[in-house]
Amino acid sequence: MSHSSSTTADGIHSSAVMTPAKVCSNGDAPSTQNDDCRHHRYSRHASNTTFSRQATLPRLPIPTLEETLEKFPAAVSALLSSHDGEKNSNGESASNTRETKEMKECRKEIEKFLAVDGPPLQTLLLEYEQKGREDGTLGSYVEEFWTEAYLAPDQSVVLNLNPFFVLEDGPDTNKSKDQSCRAASLCFSAIKLASALKSERLVPDSFRGKALCMDQFRALFGACRVPELFEKDTVAVDPDSTHVVVLENNQMYFFQALWPDGTVAVNEQDIYEILTAIKADASKVAPEISSRNALGVLTTLPRREWANARDIIKNKSVHNKAALEIIDGALFVLVIDDVTPKDIHEAAANMLHGTYNLRSEENFIDYQAGSCCNRWYDKLQVIVCNDGRAGINFEHSAIDGHTALRFVSDIFADNIVSFAQSITKTIYPDEDIFPPLINADIRRATGANTHFTMPRKLNLELPQSILDKIYYAETALSDQIVSSDTVVLEFAEYGKTLIVRNRMSPDSFVQLSMLLAYYRLYGKIVCQYEPVLTKSFYHGRTEAMRTATKYAAAFCKTWCDPSATANEKLNALRVATQHHSAGVKLASQGKGVDRHLFALKCIAEKNGIATPDFFSSNAYKKLNHTILSTSNCGNPSLRLFGFGPVVPDGFGIGYIIRDTGLQYSISSKHRQTKRYAHTLQQTLCDIGKLLEPLSAVTVACDMIEENRASTSSKQPIEFLEDYHDLFGESKASSSSNDESIEKSLSSYTPLSGSALARVLHRKSSFTAQKLRSFGETIQAPQDGRDKK
Repeated sequence: MSHSSSTTADGIHSSAVMTPAKVCSNGDAPSTQNDDCRHHRYSRHASNTTFSRQATLPRLPIPTLEETLEKFPAAVSALLSSHDGEKNSNGESASNTRETKEMKECRKEIEKFLAVDGPPLQTLLLEYEQKGREDGTLGSYVEEFWTEAYLAPDQSVVLNLNPFFVLEDGPDTNKSKDQSCRAASLCFSAIKLASALKSERLVPDSFRGKALCMDQFRALFGACRVPELFEKDTVAVDPDSTHVVVLENNQMYFFQALWPDGTVAVNEQDIYEILTAIKADASKVAPEISSRNALGVLTTLPRREWANARDIIKNKSVHNKAALEIIDGALFVLVIDDVTPKDIHEAAANMLHGTYNLRSEENFIDYQAGSCCNRWYDKLQVIVCNDGRAGINFEHSAIDGHTALRFVSDIFADNIVSFAQSITKTIYPDEDIFPPLINADIRRATGANTHFTMPRKLNLELPQSILDKIYYAETALSDQIVSSDTVVLEFAEYGKTLIVRNRMSPDSFVQLSMLLAYYRLYGKIVCQYEPVLTKSFYHGRTEAMRTATKYAAAFCKTWCDPSATANEKLNALRVATQHHSAGVKLASQGKGVDRHLFALKCIAEKNGIATPDFFSSNAYKKLNHTILSTSNCGNPSLRLFGFGPVVPDGFGIGYIIRDTGLQYSISSKHRQTKRYAHTLQQTLCDIGKLLEPLSAVTVACDMIEENRASTSSKQPIEFLEDYHDLFGESKASSSSNDESIEKSLSSYTPLSGSALARVLHRKSSFTAQKLRSFGETIQAPQDGRDKK
C-alpha cells in the first residue's frame, strides 16, 4: 500500500478569516483569571503530547516457532472432541476415542510443520520485520497482514465488521431527551476533540503507568474506508479535514467546524442552529422520495459492487466527484435518525444496522422508511435518535474498540463537565471549579464570517442505474436485518464486586459463563474468541485468547453432571478462570498462538510460497471457526456495545462488567438468540447461588480470629480485570520485564514521519474557500434561537 506524508493545510490565511474574539473550550469568553484556555491538564507538560511516548514503546515480539507450536495443542484440545456422550461399538466414550485420534493427527501436523514448512517461514517473517524496522515502514510484524484481513474481504461491512456503542443518557435531563440538543452537545465535544488531536494536546493513553500506543488516533478523524475495484480497500485519511457531514432523512449536508489551523469555529449553540436549519430543510422531502435517493445505503453493498457504483457516480460529473471527496474527508458523520426505539433491544439493533420499517404508498409501491438507509458505514458515525438516545457505529479496519471508546468516553465526559460548569458558574462566577476536559481553542465565526459555518446540502446527479442500485442495496440490507437478531441481557443480580469477593477474575468469570450457557443449550464445546489488547507495544493491536481450554471444557461437563457437588462445580469454575486469566496475561505480552501463526501463513502468501498443509488441517480450521465471538467493553459512558457474528452459525457477544451487574448484547443470524440469552441468564443465576455473598458488617469477638481473617484477605488475587472497557481489545499488562524493554528500546527505529502501513494519507483538494462555495446553502428558520 502506498503512502504520502501529510502536508500543510492549503487555504485562506488565518488573518483573513479568524477575526472573532477568542473564547475558551466551552464556547464562553475567558475570565480575567485565565485568558488562555490552553493552560490546563492537557498541556501541562510537553512530554505529555499525544504522540510523545511512541518512541518509548517496545516492539511487538515475534515468538519462536517452538514456543507457539508448543501451545497449539492446548488451544485446540477441547475442540477436537465431541461432548455429547456418544458410545462406540466397544461401549467406550466416542468423544475420548475421537479426541485421541484427532489429537494424534494434530501432533503429526505440528511435527511436520516444525521440521519442514515452519522454519523457512519463521526466517522470512524475522527478515520481513527487521527490514520494516530498519527502513521505518513497519510498526509490527503482524500489522500489515492484520489490516489486510479487514480490508481484503468483499463482503458488506454491516453486521460483519462495524461495531456499535449505545451511550448512557446525557447528564442534563432537558438536553438528553431533545434530539437536536443532544446531537449538538455530542457534536461540539467531538469537534473539540478533533481540534485537540490536531494540535497533539490529547493526553496519551496509559494503563497502570504503562504507555499505550496512540498510532490509531491518526486515523480517528477525517478517515474513510474507500472501496477499490481491483484491489483491497484502502483507508484514506485527510489530516487537514475541517468539516462535519450530517445525515438526515437520507439526505447529506455538511458544515465547517474548524478553521484551517484546527481552531474550533462553532460552539454548541451554533451547532444547534445548524441542525435546526438542516432538519427544516430535510423535512421538505417526503420519506418515500428520500429513500429512493439514499446514497448512504450503497456503503452496505459488497465492496466490489460499491466500488463499481462509486466509479459510475464519480464519472457522471465533476460535481459528483467533489461531493464524494467532501464526504470521504469529513471529520465524522453525524446521523440524525427519525426513530424512537421502543426498547433497549431495538436501540442496540438501530446502532448496529438501523431499523427496518417497510411502508407502502397508495399505488402499492413500497419504500424503506427505517433508519437502515440513513447511514455512511465507511466512516465514524455519531447517531442520535428522536428521543435523544445516542450511539456510535464505527469503521473497524483502521481503529480498534479501545480507540473508539476513548473517543466516546472523552466526548461523554466533556458533556458532563459542561453541565457541571453550567451549575457551578452561578455559585462560583470567578472560579474555574471544573476546568475543561478537552483542550481546544474556539474562535466563533461571527459577523462577516458567519458564512464560513453555514450548512450546505450535497445534491448529487444520480443516473437511473445508480437509483436502481440504491433500491437493490436496500433490499439486500433488509434481508440481512430481518434474518438477524439482537437481544440485550441486562443482568442485575450481581457483578464485578461479588465476583472479586469470591476471588475470581470478572472477565474470566463472564467468559466461562458464556461457554457454559452454550454447552447447556447445545451440549457442545465450541470455539470462543476473546481479543486481548497489545497496545503496550509499538503499533500493537490485539492477540487472541481462546476460552475453550480443556479446563473450561471440564468445568462445563462438571457443572452439567447431576452427580457433581456444589463444591466440585465451584472448584472447577475456579480452576478454569485461573487458567483463562493466565492465558490472557500471556496474550497481552504478545505470547499468544493466533497472531504468530496467522503472520506465518501470510508471509508464505506474500512470498508466493504454497500454503503449508498445517493451515488446512482440521485443528487449525476448528480454531478459526469462531462460534462465540466475544469482547469485553465498558465504562460509565456506555450502556451497551456489540457487533455481529463472525461466522454464519455463530454469535457476536459484546459485554460490559459493572460493579453490580453485567450487560450483554447478543447477535446472531438464524439462531435462537433470545433462547441463548435466557440460558445465559439462568446460568448466571445458578452460579450466583454457589458464590459467597457479599459480607455485611461483622462483629470482631476474637482478636486471633480477626487477625486470621485479615491475613487471609490480603492474599493477592492474580488476574487482570481493571482494563475491561474495550471492544475487541480487552486486556493490557506489562509487556515484558524492564531489562527486555530497555533492550528493545535500544534497537528502536521510529517510522519515518506519520506514514502508516495501514492507511493512505490523502490531502483534500478542497480549500476552505472552495468548501464554502460548494453545495446549496441552508438557511436557519426565522423562529430559531438567536445566536449569542
